[in-house]
Amino acid sequence: MATDRTASKKAADRAPRTPPPLATQRAAKLPTVGDTVLDNGLRVLAVRRPGVPLVELRLRVPLAAPTGRGGMAHVARATLLADTLLSGTDQRDATQIAVDLQSLGGQLSASTDADRLGFGGSVLTGGLRGMLDLLAELLTSASYPRREVQGERDRLVHELAIHRSSAGVLAREALMARMYGDHPYALDLPTAEAVQDVRPKHLRALHAARIAPAGSVLTLVGDLSPARATALVAQALAGWTTAGETTPTPPAPEQVGRAALLIDRPGAVQTTLRFGGAAPSRSDPEFAAATLANLVFGGYFSSRWVANIREDKGYTYSPHSGIDHPPAGSRLTAGADVATDVTAPALLESLYELGRIATVPVSQAELDMARRYAIGTLALSTASQAGLAGLISQLSGSGLGIEWLRDYPKALEAVTVEDVLAAGARWFAPSVLTPVFVGDTDVIADSLGALVALETA
Repeated sequence: MATDRTASKKAADRAPRTPPPLATQRAAKLPTVGDTVLDNGLRVLAVRRPGVPLVELRLRVPLAAPTGRGGMAHVARATLLADTLLSGTDQRDATQIAVDLQSLGGQLSASTDADRLGFGGSVLTGGLRGMLDLLAELLTSASYPRREVQGERDRLVHELAIHRSSAGVLAREALMARMYGDHPYALDLPTAEAVQDVRPKHLRALHAARIAPAGSVLTLVGDLSPARATALVAQALAGWTTAGETTPTPPAPEQVGRAALLIDRPGAVQTTLRFGGAAPSRSDPEFAAATLANLVFGGYFSSRWVANIREDKGYTYSPHSGIDHPPAGSRLTAGADVATDVTAPALLESLYELGRIATVPVSQAELDMARRYAIGTLALSTASQAGLAGLISQLSGSGLGIEWLRDYPKALEAVTVEDVLAAGARWFAPSVLTPVFVGDTDVIADSLGALVALETA
């Protein structure tokens, strides 16, 4: 009897389990967002989120690279500008800035991408005014000391050499260049030569010309009323009046599928597979359906692609696909790293899964599981002050407001199997994607060429 019960229990453990039905989603209770444009043109978005005595801060300053010949020089200068912005001002050196941040119970960093200069940080509620004063000082009188610029320049040159020894970096750079041509999004990283040419005077000139309040958005989320937070910003940043140039990122070029590009990496024991293509923006009516199609295909661990080439075939460890939302045009990317000797079989299965999501309806169970995951991760991502501040800042960069947090889960709930099939056909079909492979050409070129039209770098 005991043996029978044990056998029955083991059989039950192996049997597939049907997930519980989706509960009816409660309407999201949206926070009140104070939305104010100050006299200097800075837009302030302030949200009260009590519970933790902190304020999260995000500042987006438009800083798009120009198209054409000046693009790479801009990327190098913008990267070093962000790396050295906290190195000193007319009043404080880097050490004093670090000490003052610590005394406020705060942290602050700067970064750049193809669209903007971004500040991110947090501070104890009582230290917000001090943090804003420091931010104002950085925005109006960052000094870019020669010694710090030289040190960061040398570090970045060394770091770029390390990055470009990675097959993943080579593949991403090639994919961005193939998708975007001479658009700023093609300039994923600066060249070492462009970085070596940067001097402190270039950073000061770029700062004076482009770091301006008009078009910038400051997001604050924390245990402070929106009116009070906005008043503190208005007082602290009143002196930031730079009438700099605001240049939006030009629209991204239309994406069309191209022949696969193979980049030789002699002796490589792995092949890096990457795919890229257009994707719907967050405001597109098809975005919810495309999000769920992406999850079913390769966007989370329970996806088809993971089940196929990781769990079943053992070709790779972590294939993944995702949708990114740069302001000039959203994009779909997918990637996996596979052993050289299974490159062609892994590509065959990847094309099969792309073709399947584009031509065969998903099951209702797959759709419901992906929907549950998408709604749950959105709720989790906005449960913290940091997550909410980051998402509000991203939405502002796309021209969207807080109501998106209410409307998006409703859109996910409304997606049908037919909607996912239509989105898969439009965005995931192999013919609309651009593939890039990095691997040992002598070993893999012939077998890959039997599957796809192939060009070599």
